[in-house]
Amino acid sequence: MEPPEGPEPGPDTEPGAVAGGATEEAEASAATETSEEAEAAEAWQLPSLSTGSWVVVSLAVAAVAVGVVFHLAMVFLHVAPSNTASNEYRSTVDSYIYPEFEQNWKLFAPDPLQQNIHVQARAQVRGPDGGLRTTGWVDLTAIDLTGIQHTLAPSHTRQNELRRAWSFYTSSHGDNNTPNGVRGQLSQEYVQRIVESRFGPTLDGGDVVRVQARSATTSVPPPAWSDTKPTTGTQYQETLWWSVATSGQENAS
Repeated sequence: MEPPEGPEPGPDTEPGAVAGGATEEAEASAATETSEEAEAAEAWQLPSLSTGSWVVVSLAVAAVAVGVVFHLAMVFLHVAPSNTASNEYRSTVDSYIYPEFEQNWKLFAPDPLQQNIHVQARAQVRGPDGGLRTTGWVDLTAIDLTGIQHTLAPSHTRQNELRRAWSFYTSSHGDNNTPNGVRGQLSQEYVQRIVESRFGPTLDGGDVVRVQARSATTSVPPPAWSDTKPTTGTQYQETLWWSVATSGQENAS
């Protein structure tokens, strides 16, 4: 393959001038490329930070990494089959997982829930005169449903927080609202925190001193082709009164 022909010298052009011009153009092109590469390298350089700033950044990255590893380890021990490690650290794992990170498989249940469960709550309010007044029952589930209807991206908290908290409570309590061990106490504290956050510390000009929750359960009507007899009416399950001043303690009304 023959090399490309360069410009032919004219009658008044010296051969050395043509060669010199080509060399200058090549040098200018190489200088431009070198300048562009230098600018690109500068653009990708890390910002100049002081030694103290680098120490803070490094510690923050290390703390996040440790936190992620710890969280994954706790979740793994929770969902893994029973083994020596999970048995030895069961109380530590449960105290970290419950109630916010609980794992379950109800999404794939062959027999889904056939009930509508609404969680309701009420409060005792101490007015400026020192008298106590009990509010009516407030349907917290209905408030959450109103907040997610006609919403393209509904809040995960509104959809599941109250429902899962109540399910956790009922599954870890026996008759007469007796908690079943640590899980029962944790579930009670979880529901109480949610109810307290919904009412707030003050209500109608008074201080909230006690709260109580209950569920209102109604059965979903069976389909026309089913032989199941429909259940009518609403069933209620009430908790004890919980004192706001001593959060986490159950006090009988």
